[in-house]
Amino acid sequence: MSFGIYAAGFAIFTGGLVYAAYLVHVPTHWIIVGAVMMVGLGILSAVKATRQKDSAS
Repeated sequence: MSFGIYAAGFAIFTGGLVYAAYLVHVPTHWIIVGAVMMVGLGILSAVKATRQKDSAS
């Protein structure tokens, strides 16, 4: 559940950045590159923040 909330928040953040880039007339191909990188970063961050710690057995 925490992963979904984290991912949704990051998606909203990424959407805001994409919209801001559009408003300042950044070329579309750079907006796409930035969005893909942000999605990857969001997935990595969400997994890192929500994964279970391994038990030391």
